[in-house]
Amino acid sequence: MSIQIGDSFPKGALLKVGENGPEAVDTASLSEGRVVIFGLPGAFTGTCTNAHMPSFVRTADAFRAKGFQRIVCLTVNDPFVCDAWASATGAPDAGIEVLADADGSVTKALGLDFDAPGAGLYGRCKRFGALLRDGKVEVIDVEDSPGTCGISGGEALLEKA
Repeated sequence: MSIQIGDSFPKGALLKVGENGPEAVDTASLSEGRVVIFGLPGAFTGTCTNAHMPSFVRTADAFRAKGFQRIVCLTVNDPFVCDAWASATGAPDAGIEVLADADGSVTKALGLDFDAPGAGLYGRCKRFGALLRDGKVEVIDVEDSPGTCGISGGEALLEKA
């Protein structure tokens, strides 16, 4: 079953690249204040790179103006790929954290994992956008297809913030 409005964001560990290599990021840190989180199938894939991430780069300041302290992107990739992709998309300049769910455990706990063998994607995250307040889901929109970015994009989610 997929995560729903009112549910707590699952406990787990994500990864980011720090000064000395990969560093763990406890999902408990997402339970502090208001957080925008969006998940996507993979770094450097078409819709993720050309539509989803850019929608949050465009809306990052507007989310902050509405009181959101963090904007986080979740993807089932390794932390090095996430770091390179973040730099390539301008995410750090917009204050967006790209966190790796390298083993897919958080994605599975969310109930949002899927496989697309034809595209070489296994255990990936469905495309979603969510708003959290103190770790509880206030809004969550999951796309029907991994190749679309409508209801989970920055502008659509900002309207519900």
